[in-house]
Amino acid sequence: MCKLKLLIVEDEQAILQGLIDVFVFHGFTVDSAADGQQGLEKALTGNYALILLDVMLPSVDGFTICNKIREQDKNQPIIMLTAKSSEEDIIMGLTLGADDYIAKPFSVRELVLRVNAVLKRNHQPSDENAIFQVGSIQIDMANLVQINSDSPCYFSRRELDILRFLHSNSKRPVSRDELLEHVWGYRQADAIETRTVDIHIAKLRRKIESDPKQPKWLVTVRGEGYRLLR
Repeated sequence: MCKLKLLIVEDEQAILQGLIDVFVFHGFTVDSAADGQQGLEKALTGNYALILLDVMLPSVDGFTICNKIREQDKNQPIIMLTAKSSEEDIIMGLTLGADDYIAKPFSVRELVLRVNAVLKRNHQPSDENAIFQVGSIQIDMANLVQINSDSPCYFSRRELDILRFLHSNSKRPVSRDELLEHVWGYRQADAIETRTVDIHIAKLRRKIESDPKQPKWLVTVRGEGYRLLR
């Protein structure tokens, strides 16, 4: 059986070696880089099931690496390692297209669970030939781009997964925990501390709403969750 290959880009040697040991123990093949430029080159030329990417790196920072990856590959799974107190890092990483983040100091067990969940979700079949419509916006699911617009608006695979799940459950509100379970694959989502759902919803509203502060399509049902109106 072929082992899945991870790339870990982290400049703190003790953390890097610890992560390598953990994921090798869990059956992965691991490539690594302690420098941003080296990490960028490997990320763009390697074939990785998932990339673990630190934000603060020498020579090239994690945001730049994430952005360059997304320019080349919209589907590459990326989890960013951020400072626990840095809200700006979290928002920036997810805005650039990371699938999720985990804040330092982190639980190794939770990190492994998140990696496995993202990988499992990423390998599920998708309706790539479909055209998805929200209001007047039409999205090409294969190329992750709005097709009825003069200027292209690109979506991440995770954003379209959210829209698709909300659409299939459009008669009721969908909670944050339900999105974490069905879109990210996180079991026991109520035990996971992450703002990834809120930030992805905000990103989607900026793309599909004429006024993101007063959404017509992707609405919040107070105390219950989110609905995608048809």
